[in-house]
Amino acid sequence: MFEKVSTKAKIAVIGGGTAGSSIALYLSELGLEVTLFEQESTLVNGPPFCHLHAGGNLYRDISDEQCVTLLKESIDLLRFYPFAVDYRPTVIAVPKEDKGTPDDLCQRLSTLQKEYHNLIIKDPKNKVLGESSEYYKTYSYETIKKLQKQTSVMNPTTLDEWMIPVANNLDLNKVQFPLVMVQEYGLNLFRLGAGVTLALKALPNCQLLLNTKVSYIRENKQKNGWNINYSNDAGQKQEDFDFLINAAGFRTGLVDDMLALSRERLVEFKAAYVTQWKENKQVWPEIVFYGERGTPQGMAQFTPYPGGYFQLHGMTKEITLFENGLVRSSKNSAQPKLDQSFLKRIEQHWEFSEVDARTRSAIRHLAQYIPSFISAKVASKPLFGAQQIPGEDASLRAANVSFVGKRYARCEIVKVSSVLSMSDAIAKRLTKLGYLKKEHTKRRNSQQLLNLSETQITKEAQKLCQERDYPLGIADRMVPCLGCHTQENTR
Repeated sequence: MFEKVSTKAKIAVIGGGTAGSSIALYLSELGLEVTLFEQESTLVNGPPFCHLHAGGNLYRDISDEQCVTLLKESIDLLRFYPFAVDYRPTVIAVPKEDKGTPDDLCQRLSTLQKEYHNLIIKDPKNKVLGESSEYYKTYSYETIKKLQKQTSVMNPTTLDEWMIPVANNLDLNKVQFPLVMVQEYGLNLFRLGAGVTLALKALPNCQLLLNTKVSYIRENKQKNGWNINYSNDAGQKQEDFDFLINAAGFRTGLVDDMLALSRERLVEFKAAYVTQWKENKQVWPEIVFYGERGTPQGMAQFTPYPGGYFQLHGMTKEITLFENGLVRSSKNSAQPKLDQSFLKRIEQHWEFSEVDARTRSAIRHLAQYIPSFISAKVASKPLFGAQQIPGEDASLRAANVSFVGKRYARCEIVKVSSVLSMSDAIAKRLTKLGYLKKEHTKRRNSQQLLNLSETQITKEAQKLCQERDYPLGIADRMVPCLGCHTQENTR
């Protein structure tokens, strides 16, 4: 049984990534006193993300159950952070040399389409991915050849219009048919970071401590809480809290180690590459080319941004994956030990020679399917970071939170779309402790996000790009697609 507590709770959140900053916003708007500790100078750093995973269609090796979970969570996230979403679809292509077929994907898409339809019936506000009948569409070779005769448009409003650049530039001899277009939208890291930063700074009951390092945590059993030591430019301090949320990202194990808690987990270092294709004058969907992870033909991902910028993934060891980049926790520590070379990239800088070599390798990897893309250039350092995965299954994609005792929550999201499921679970635990009323946990809203204007978000997102040495163009929005005009923070 959870004892009822009459005092107002003080919540400590360690880590200001997507998980930590989102839960801090969520709980602050419910009226709780929240302190968010982040050792970097800005929020939402860490491993790159670029899409919602509205169905998990990029990961054919995961279960249908995980795909359904990702669909539901992506819809929730889109409704909460609509300003961070790029409303453009994703094309999935299966290369001819691949062992799989498009039919394998279509069977799962049919299941997801039905699930999306049912979610709309349950709550009409869930219709944020367009009509359920247009959740996905297949394109035969003949249809693609017909689209080659059409001129690209700068503001696509139909799925066919989005497909025109693909038809005009894809090497049709390299892929199986049909091609599949699915409503998996883009998700902009800088715009999400901008929105949550502005919202948290406006909340008087949220103490946002940037450039702050937590050095020691001790359980205070007499007060049923936690004593936290931390330091920043103001010096060293000590403070008591009622509830502890570990959202330290790939460093989650360091907090577990402070508390002498064992935990099996993986940590993987990854990178995505920022390029500019100046010759391109078309508005593209995202394109994913399936492939076997870790092989020379690993999955290739082509993610568009305004200004001719494209973010590239190639699931090979020469591009996104790294030799010895996946590490495990041990019996002696809950924190997997990344090699010092990876920590140097995270904490200091990349060598230009490596940025240049890996980005060019990514360009060549995509150009085998889009030949004209070979003229693209390196635009900046990569988007990079280390990702934690609870347990020992490197293919796990749907995960959110675990609890130890009554007052310790460990955030372990693998995909950004899981942050609201995580927040709901933590709010439910706080309700059992008596810190929240039950009806509060049914209200998932952010008045502070609703108060933000497009101009404010774009300006702050560009500021983040500038501070992190990325092109300002990737802070801008793509044009909206047909059926995706509901961009309000509705509940």
